[in-house]
Amino acid sequence: MLKHFKSFLFTALLVLSPMIMAEPVDINSATAAELSKALSGVGPGKAKAIVEYREKNGPFKSADELKKVKGIGKATVEKNRAVINVGGSDGAAPTLAAPATTQPVAAPASVPAAQ
Repeated sequence: MLKHFKSFLFTALLVLSPMIMAEPVDINSATAAELSKALSGVGPGKAKAIVEYREKNGPFKSADELKKVKGIGKATVEKNRAVINVGGSDGAAPTLAAPATTQPVAAPASVPAAQ
């Protein structure tokens, strides 16, 4: 029984290690090869489509913009959000792609001044 558990654990680590140890990737400067290596569920064909979209439409402003690329859907973006960086074409440092917010943030309640 213990032998089977060790085998299962080893296999799980092999399968999951690329996701756990994934390096961040700047979707505005990465090559197709770098994208397909860094992004889970993105092979060479989809990576090439990302690069072609970027070359045609300019740099991505957010990770969510990847959904405009044929073959890239919401699930792929969400699965990779932690490793997607969005760098600027102006040489600015890349920023981590924050999740899209759907609700506005409420302003803090005012506190009466102490007397």
